[in-house]
Amino acid sequence: MATVQRVAQVIGWIFIIVGIMGFFATGTSMDANVETAPRLFGLFPLNLLHNFVHLGFGIWGIAAARAWSSAKTYCQVAGVIYLVLAVLGFITPSGCGIIPIGSHDIWLHAGLGIVLTYFGFTAREAPAERQMPGV
Repeated sequence: MATVQRVAQVIGWIFIIVGIMGFFATGTSMDANVETAPRLFGLFPLNLLHNFVHLGFGIWGIAAARAWSSAKTYCQVAGVIYLVLAVLGFITPSGCGIIPIGSHDIWLHAGLGIVLTYFGFTAREAPAERQMPGV
């Protein structure tokens, strides 16, 4: 498995875990205000829709990890999306009243975006495994 595939897989599972944990923190709250929204670990504002977004990115990452090209695309696209979300967190912390993306989510989204875009845009396909003659 190439590095970019492993990154997509690990990030995917982290998103799944965070999405599930988020349901325990938020219940059915749709509060998008970063000041009053429920928080995961007391830091990261979430709401019900936010949890589903995390699950979606997680499922996409795990599915993308099955092939080098799809893992590369996942890391590139998801990375750029998270960098944009980091910038938007400064402009509209409540995500236009839909999903809280301000507060500590800004640096988390920026870090995630940097990691994903790095691995997505520097990915090199793993060399094919050598087979022994006659096998």
